Formats: sequence, C-alpha cells, structure tokens
Amino acid sequence: MIGGLNLKGTHSIIFPVIILVFIGTLMVYSSTALMAMRKYDSGFHYLWKHLFTVFVGIAAMWTLSKIDFQKIRPFVYVLLGFSLLMLMLVFVPGIGIEANGARRWLRLWPTTFQPSELAKVVMVFFLADYMDKNIHRMREFTYGIAIPVGVMLLFQVLIIYQPDFGAVMSLGILTVILLVLGGARLRHVGLLVLMSLPAIYVLIFSSPYRMKRIICFTDPWKDPFGCGFQLVQSFIAFGSGRFFGVGLGESRQKLYFLPEVHTDFIFSIIGEELGLVGVFTVVGVFVWLFLKGIKLAAGTEDPFVYFLTIGLTMMIGVQAIINFAVSTGLMPTKGLPLPFISYGGSALLINMAAAGILLNIAQRNNSGRVEMDTASHGQSLRNTYLRRLR
Repeated sequence: MIGGLNLKGTHSIIFPVIILVFIGTLMVYSSTALMAMRKYDSGFHYLWKHLFTVFVGIAAMWTLSKIDFQKIRPFVYVLLGFSLLMLMLVFVPGIGIEANGARRWLRLWPTTFQPSELAKVVMVFFLADYMDKNIHRMREFTYGIAIPVGVMLLFQVLIIYQPDFGAVMSLGILTVILLVLGGARLRHVGLLVLMSLPAIYVLIFSSPYRMKRIICFTDPWKDPFGCGFQLVQSFIAFGSGRFFGVGLGESRQKLYFLPEVHTDFIFSIIGEELGLVGVFTVVGVFVWLFLKGIKLAAGTEDPFVYFLTIGLTMMIGVQAIINFAVSTGLMPTKGLPLPFISYGGSALLINMAAAGILLNIAQRNNSGRVEMDTASHGQSLRNTYLRRLR
C-alpha cells in the first residue's frame, strides 16, 4: 500500500509506469545536459522542467486513481466542447504559441499546454460512453461509423490546421480501433478507410513539406543532409549502440546531430547509449503495460469501463508504436513523443493522468466495487468483445 494505492492487485499497472518515467527522466537529463549548459549555463535546466511535469503528473495520477471516474461520465459532452475550445484558442494571438511554423500550444504559466493531447483522452471517454449507449446499433453505418467519426473529424480539422499531422493520424487510428472493438461492421470500417484515402493523399501532397518527408522516408540516403537527415542520424545512433550501448551520457548523436533528441527521437538515444539491451528493456516494459491494460479490461463487466480501459491502453500503445516505428524508419517522420519517456510536457501529463484512471479501475476491480450500469446485457456483451479479441 503506497499513498492509499493497493499495489498487490494482479492488475496493477503502476510499476511499469514508474519504470518508464524513471528511464525517461534519466534519458532526458542525459540528452539535454550539454545543450542546457550551452544555452542556459546550467546542465539541469531541462531536467528541472521535466521533473516539474513529472511531479504534476504524479499528483494527477494519484488524484484520478482515487476519485470516482464514473462521475466524469455525465460531463463527457462538456469535455468535448472544452477540448474543441482549447484547440481553437491556439489560433488566438497572445494565447496560442507559434514555434517552427506550427501553432499547437497554449501559454499557461509557468509552462505551455498542447490541447491535442487532451483531445485524445476526451475522445476515448466520448467513444466509451457513446458505444455503451448504442450497443445494439453499432452495426449500423450511421451509429457505428458516421456519428463517432463525425465527432473525430471536428478534432482532426482543427488539429490539421495547427498543423499536427502526427496527432491527426494517431487520433484516427485510435478511433478506428475502438470502433472495431465496439462492434462496427468491418465492411463499414473498410469503406471508411477507402473514403479517407483521397483526403490523406491531398493532405500529404498538397504540402511540399509532408511530400518531401514521404519521399525521403523511402530512401533517406538520397538527401542525407536535407529531409533525410533525422532518419539517417537515428540509424547512426542505433548502429553505434550495438548490443550494450556506448554508455549512459556518452551519445555523440545528441551533440546537435540528431534534432528533437529529447522528444521525438529519444528512443534513438536510448539505442545508442544503452544498446539493444536498453531498447528491448523499454519495449518490454511497454508490452508489460499493454498486457496489464488488456487484462484489466478483461476483468471488468461494465461495458463503459471496458471501452474506457481498452481505449486508454490503446492510446498509450498506439503512440509508443508510432514513435518506435518513426525512430527505426518504419514510418515517415512525424512529431509524436514516446509516452512517459520523452521530455516533459502535455503528453507526459496526459499519459500519467490516463494511467491514474487505469489504476482507479484496477483498484475497483480488485475490491469488487465495479457495478453493472447495464445489468441485463453487460456480461454477454463483454464475452462477445472478448471473443472478438481472440
């Protein structure tokens, strides 16, 4: 028992979260110390800011692990409206912050906040609530696809104008996965994917920047000092690490060779400094966390809680997989941090809050306090979804 949390439950996920946050804090300091010394005359500048977010995240995780998350459910549409408002505020001068040609952040003392990260959690809450209430209509195109995808598009349109193509893609993937698990017909999902292909094509090839990324993704060595620079340097980092790594703090790629080294490409520095052992350790802890989330979902009988658990688990898992894929050249470069590990900010705070909700669900399952909201059909519904997963 720590801080009122029961850690003996078989579904507890706090340990993998703590391990990932610890690794992240270690690697943030390792990757930023020299840069911080040159820019701010203190090698601890980024570390202190990261630790501030970690402490706020711990407070959010502990708070959400204790409150009754079911009480949040009636306000899901209020949260949708609030998230949309925050996404619009980034375009307001003096409130929104522009950096590197993008307006993705809100100015909040003493830090900034990225509303697209909140939108992912709110979308999970909305879909969990929506699919529970429309259980028997999810196989209809209108209820199973059109309405939830329409809500998703409201977020995506605002996010793409920031622009943040990575957040758009991760939100889309997360929504499709949840709709499939929620009972939407596969042929309807396939039709949705086909209908989205022209839009994806236009989004990519109407932007010279995105088009160049796709071209360089296929062969980054064609332009190793241009659009292929990040990926080539990431390959060099992984190659230099070999099995045991060059040693903690000994990375050469972090010396202004690899851009965004403490955020989007921190996994590459893990590969360089800690080697294949470090890479497998990080991937293994994420797999551990993912399996805990799936097992936690399998242990609940309330459809809303089931969808919420699956959704939050998938939210973390999808972002981790995309970051791994980008760092290793399996996907085109896009700005998505590695959950719990990348330099602190909105993503770290939101993911720790999501972990708090999962801890809350785990404690309620273990103590037998999860009650059926849809008594007559909840058990059979859960079994149906579990058969789908098998």
